[in-house]
Amino acid sequence: MAVTNVTNAAETNVITTSDMVRAREIDLVYQFTHGSLNKLIQALGVTRKISQPAGTTLYVYQTTGTLESGVVPEGEIIPLSHYARTKTPVGEITLKKWRKATTAEAIQKSGRAEAIVETDKALISDIQKGIRSDFFTNLATFATAGTAATGTDLQDTLAQCWGKLQVLFEDDTAQSVYFVNPEDIATYLGAAQITTQTAFGLNYIENFLGLGTVIITSRVTKGTVIATAKDNLIFYYISMNGGDLPTEFSLTSDQLGYIGVHSFITNERAQSEMLAMSGGQFLVEYGNGVVLGTITGA
Repeated sequence: MAVTNVTNAAETNVITTSDMVRAREIDLVYQFTHGSLNKLIQALGVTRKISQPAGTTLYVYQTTGTLESGVVPEGEIIPLSHYARTKTPVGEITLKKWRKATTAEAIQKSGRAEAIVETDKALISDIQKGIRSDFFTNLATFATAGTAATGTDLQDTLAQCWGKLQVLFEDDTAQSVYFVNPEDIATYLGAAQITTQTAFGLNYIENFLGLGTVIITSRVTKGTVIATAKDNLIFYYISMNGGDLPTEFSLTSDQLGYIGVHSFITNERAQSEMLAMSGGQFLVEYGNGVVLGTITGA
């Protein structure tokens, strides 16, 4: 007897290969943004996250001016308070692109988890390292030309940096963030116990000694401290969430749009490939608002 109403079409809601690829992309975006970068943005206290087109020139600003007396006799002309905002170009925001390919032989030999998933994580980690490296290079440049402070030990130096920042940003009652070498923290740990947290491959301490957030990094020279106000930091990025670029290359992103990824198969080479694009960059707004502290060890 013939069977009727039989179809060879895929069932509704069946999980397909494309669904698995999409899940891989979403997981990588989450690792990069929510599992790491966004934590660092929160730790640094960055409130300004500004999307810019690729090639946009980025500037460091300085505002100068004088507030005239508000005491004006009746009927007299109120004097003008004059302010000027100067800007110095510090480069352009650049679209960066990365590609990773895994051969069929590598997948067959090591398995998908080792050949693809673990190398995906390594790719994301190295992209993060690049963003960190650029940030600390810029920060060191501004610190060298910024305000100096000295202290006899780590605690004293942090306190002196805090004092300088309160003068530089007195109108804003600045909340401070400090960048310290791990060996200087280790010296302090000989006499104290602290709890660290991790974000974007960096360890940090919240409200250290009541002075602010301390970011621990070997990118800062031992015996020095770099400090600035949290409100002085900006995160610029090229949005991967909407527009021609992510549409043309089928990039997966999220509502923040800090990174876009796309995984695909190159049949003619029998390779599983991953394409990633991002343009994230941390920058200080006020160049003179960076303090370079020196631990004298006296």
